[in-house]
Amino acid sequence: MRIGLLGTGPWAGITHAPALAAHPGVEFTGIWGRRPEAAAALAAEHGTRAYADVDDLIADVDAVAVALPPDVQAPLAVRAAEAGRHLLLDKPVATNVDDARRVAEAAEAAGVASVVFFTLRFAAPSAAWIDERSTEDGWFVARAEWLGSVFTSGDSPFANSPWRREKGALWDVGPHALSVLMPVLGDVTGITSGRGPGDTVHLVLRHASGASSTATLSLTTPPEAAGMTVEFRGTHGVAVLPERGDGPVAAFSNAVDALLTAVETGVAHPCDARFGFRVTELLASV
Repeated sequence: MRIGLLGTGPWAGITHAPALAAHPGVEFTGIWGRRPEAAAALAAEHGTRAYADVDDLIADVDAVAVALPPDVQAPLAVRAAEAGRHLLLDKPVATNVDDARRVAEAAEAAGVASVVFFTLRFAAPSAAWIDERSTEDGWFVARAEWLGSVFTSGDSPFANSPWRREKGALWDVGPHALSVLMPVLGDVTGITSGRGPGDTVHLVLRHASGASSTATLSLTTPPEAAGMTVEFRGTHGVAVLPERGDGPVAAFSNAVDALLTAVETGVAHPCDARFGFRVTELLASV
């Protein structure tokens, strides 16, 4: 499959471009970015072409992978879907409900496949763990903590991300929490929230299964206290999310596999644009 990359920031360089360049089922067609010099440098590093015009790239590919701020991603995803291109998106799909809905509706109207890259849903150990937990009944409560130090450690490549500084942990790591909790406990039927120090947000969720969960989200955690935990408790006892696995490049390669499978079979992936829209809808309600 011919795939083009939209975006040239740290996440594109760390994850998307290396995975696309190495994937045996992908022809890495080219890169477009809002900074032409960055697109040229990243393309040269991975042996592909830099495009000056995003529509030229869209015309030359079967699918686009997007590593852009969410509210830049959404209209370009709609444009690509309307051109008949499959979508490999990043979370959140958008931070505006209407924009996220347009992405999902455009993909469905065009009949293109879509996958949203929630890292833990595609990292092999955590993906298998989530799938196994989702087959088990009797979960009573769950706890998810995403305590990052993006804005406090002094060495994060994402510390200067304008959209993360504006939107905070709710929108950056909140999608990760929902992507783990919802497959196991069901859709969220009620949600309340409270603020903590810095950009910290506490969520209390009620799920369709009758279980409840809490999520604590932060990008301003002191580095010494940072960490990530997900824990389910119920009639099966206690289940704790395993380590992330082989890193984001391997996880993104698995997301590419998922897109290829969705295209081949015509069966929507659980993490498609419609699920991405639902995540945006829930976070916007907070």
